[in-house]
Amino acid sequence: MSERMPAAFISHGSARMAIESNERTELWAEFGQSLPRPRAIVVISAHWYINASAVTAMARPRTVHDAFYQPAEFYDYEYPVAGDPELAEHIVDLVRPTWLGLDIDSWGLDHGAYTILAHAFPAADIPVVEMSVKAEMPFRYHVELGAQLAPLRDEGVLIVASGTLVHNGGATDAAAHESGDFDLAADFVTTTREILMSDPDKADELEHHRGYPICSPTPDHFLPVLYLAGLAAASGDQVVLPFDDAARGLGPSSFAIGVRAFEKVA
Repeated sequence: MSERMPAAFISHGSARMAIESNERTELWAEFGQSLPRPRAIVVISAHWYINASAVTAMARPRTVHDAFYQPAEFYDYEYPVAGDPELAEHIVDLVRPTWLGLDIDSWGLDHGAYTILAHAFPAADIPVVEMSVKAEMPFRYHVELGAQLAPLRDEGVLIVASGTLVHNGGATDAAAHESGDFDLAADFVTTTREILMSDPDKADELEHHRGYPICSPTPDHFLPVLYLAGLAAASGDQVVLPFDDAARGLGPSSFAIGVRAFEKVA
């Protein structure tokens, strides 16, 4: 049996992070270097937000430049990694009776995946499968689907959920401080962190938190964290803060299981 692989939810930031070097990308690089080498990687990306759950199943996923108003270098960037059609088919079987589609030509790897992978695994020599986030489903659906992916960790597969806890600049601006929305947003982030680190199976309760629509006017970027919650609940592994990537003044916004906690976080 392979060594059990970690899993993580990483707040991926702007699309231009793929071509930039900064404090956050350095954290991703250090994080990738700290992990045992996976045989494959599954990325659950906020940027493949469609009306179905699906996985990429092509031998060579294209680099999808799915962002506007970026530098020219972004549109020239390629992450030339192999896919893993056999792994994709295995995932479909693993999650039955939940339906999961095989995508052979419509998508690829979007910036929710390669912004992180470009730094964590710059050699692009580990096969990658991307998984979509199904729209208009309750939180419970995503937690349970995440739990169904848990056996992959014992098969040498690294699972990375990619999104962000706060996908709304207005949640932390001056107007939000005046209206009280900032306090609700901060409480939502704190509550998310507490639930993930104490009882991740209850992450579906966050759907009803008053701060959720302030932090996430659309669900796409938050929902990937529920897959990590499901993985943690299925394994019993402690959710930890893998590195100090405080965002928008609201504290660390990435989580992991199967790794050591970031020691500098209070």
